[in-house]
Amino acid sequence: MLVAALLFAVMGAGVKMASDADATLAQVITLRGLPSVLLIVVWARANGLSVRPNHWRMHVWRNVAGATAMWGGFYGISHLPLATAITLNYTTPLFVAGWMLGWGGAQRDNLRLLAVVLGFIGVLAVLRPTLNAEQWVAALAGLSAGGLGAVAQLQIRSLGRAGEPAWRIVLYFSLFTTASGVAVLLVQGWPTLSGDGWFALAVLALSGLGGQLAMTRAYGAGSALLSAALQYTIIIFASLLGFILWGDRPDLTAALGMAVIVAASLLSVWATARRGKRE
Repeated sequence: MLVAALLFAVMGAGVKMASDADATLAQVITLRGLPSVLLIVVWARANGLSVRPNHWRMHVWRNVAGATAMWGGFYGISHLPLATAITLNYTTPLFVAGWMLGWGGAQRDNLRLLAVVLGFIGVLAVLRPTLNAEQWVAALAGLSAGGLGAVAQLQIRSLGRAGEPAWRIVLYFSLFTTASGVAVLLVQGWPTLSGDGWFALAVLALSGLGGQLAMTRAYGAGSALLSAALQYTIIIFASLLGFILWGDRPDLTAALGMAVIVAASLLSVWATARRGKRE
């Protein structure tokens, strides 16, 4: 999971580098999904596995939410300091906990309620009124990625309970995101890229694929609770990369807000895992 967190932070840096090199968001989305599609299809065929899904409708809802979250999250990364954008993207557990407590039939849980309240206090600290108009749009896009990621996560939970294997869920998500990027490229064309642009796209494609494989391995072979907790080391890696590559230094209020979001998300993950067998 630590390797996955590092690679996903590198992927975020690749997204930001690609934006700086004038790559379009559609190019970024396409190159993020395509390697996963190719690898999983080859692996499935080599092992005699069927790629045909058993629950089309559930995949559609999961992929619409997940792909929209990716577009919003990558837009946020392109226009915000790297650590800030990734922190907003990783508010998903707070939205999941809020949904489960409010509408998902979960029993009242003071720990999860506390996590949600603290988490969104942290969000307010990060989104305090010192951002300019362009940053507000990007910040709200990043935050919406966390909310839509919660919708996607709840659908993944339903797909898993319906017997859909994890690799097929990842395959159709990657296929859907790639198709969404290609659809936009068919309209706007493939803009000419510099060498720096191609390098950035290669970085995000390879690190995204490696991060996906490492995360799948972590959740498949290790403790789900520990993996969920360790994924938040991505904030540390993103902060270091943001400082090294762009000189980003979040002020005290933003840094405290990010720390509160991470702490609240970890509390939510732990509280949800504790009650998971009962829900």
